Amino acid sequence: MKGPAIFLAQFAGDEAPFNSLGSMAEWAAGLGYKGVQIPTWDGRLFDLQKAGTSQDYCDEVQGVCREAGVEITELSTHLQGQLVAVHPAYDELFDGFAAPEVQGKPAERTEWAKEQVRLAARASRRLGLKAHATFSGALLWHTVYPWPQRPSGLVEEGFAELARRWRPLLDEFEENGVDAAFELHPGEDLHDGITFERFLDAVGNHKRANILYDPSHFVLQQLDYLAFIDIYRDRIKCFHVKDAEFRPTGRAGVYGGYADWADRPGRFRSLGDGQIDFKAVFSKFAQYGYEGWAVLEWECALKHPEQGGAEGAPFIASHMIRKAERAFDDFAGSAPDAARNRRVLGL
Repeated sequence: MKGPAIFLAQFAGDEAPFNSLGSMAEWAAGLGYKGVQIPTWDGRLFDLQKAGTSQDYCDEVQGVCREAGVEITELSTHLQGQLVAVHPAYDELFDGFAAPEVQGKPAERTEWAKEQVRLAARASRRLGLKAHATFSGALLWHTVYPWPQRPSGLVEEGFAELARRWRPLLDEFEENGVDAAFELHPGEDLHDGITFERFLDAVGNHKRANILYDPSHFVLQQLDYLAFIDIYRDRIKCFHVKDAEFRPTGRAGVYGGYADWADRPGRFRSLGDGQIDFKAVFSKFAQYGYEGWAVLEWECALKHPEQGGAEGAPFIASHMIRKAERAFDDFAGSAPDAARNRRVLGL
């Protein structure tokens, strides 16, 4: 595992040091981070069009980060990926994620989003990256609770359409040697293990369809986030280290009663302030040989972002495990002896 690293999206702003990639990279390095995950929609930090078409620009971006003392872990197209599939009920709410020239034009917006994802696959290759962070978008989310009853075949058709939109993009990632890692997240059609499996079936088990693991979203869904690693370890290519808590009351549970984040039973917290057993999470990743980055995605209903950011690097570093190269009891072992082994077995 590599790290600690930090996702820059929640910290970017118009004031220094949060208004350029160079100054943010220096800020992150000063806090002890070794890598940065870059949001490709934020023009203050990154030009995706240039990155997808110009090796010189990608080399320049790499140089800026290296000079500051950090590596680029992955690029992110969370907002653009969301726009690959948008149900009309969410058109206006998601329109702000798109470029101004395609806002209010759903069909054009979808094609713009697809091209953004293609550019990100090419940019990732130019930057020498192995994985990419994104969202799937959603056509079915408004039916997540089956009332009224879902019409027969609705879910199957929804995932078939999602696959039709994403299969060519996954092929683009394959051509560029990069894994597309979908963050499984409420609001996306890919939000848990079952929905990811439905998608895998619909895209023919595509090798580039993979997972960004973020246990905070599983706490809020009341899903076993440790067993999830056991099941899907071979598909986990990115890791957001983010904490959360779920404290149901007699008045609200998983759905939260439309409350603001601070008042919801399930809410995101800074690392160490929530309920996630990160010692167990990092142990699972060490056990299975995860080779990607551990990236802080800071979100908290209470704490100031700069405090959360400062606390994140040492927290992650303290949980990273250098996997042992030999068993702890090798000192008491003995050389292989087939005859002895048969005697021990009474044979």
